[in-house]
Amino acid sequence: MAKITFHHLDGHIDALSVDPGTTVMRAAIAHGVEGIVGECGGQAMCATCHVFVREQYIDRLPPITDDEDEMLDCTASPRDELRSRLGCQIRTSLDLDEIEVDVPETQV
Repeated sequence: MAKITFHHLDGHIDALSVDPGTTVMRAAIAHGVEGIVGECGGQAMCATCHVFVREQYIDRLPPITDDEDEMLDCTASPRDELRSRLGCQIRTSLDLDEIEVDVPETQV
């Protein structure tokens, strides 16, 4: 199992155990994590699954694609050039068996 931890602005934490291969966005939607919308269903076409990756995990992620980079320019909460990613583009794996993210103030 992989572990995804969502940190909310009010201090609430959602810690989920998911199967490897699950995206951050899919895990959030399946478990009712507030603040993650995922309107496009994971196609990197909306930015409503925007998260701020905690710094200790950034180097473990694949590079941002051009499509993801373009969508990150459309986030409702200001983009952080270092930490902003789309949750639909972060997939857990044997190499990424744990990740922590901060949920933005708003998605829409």
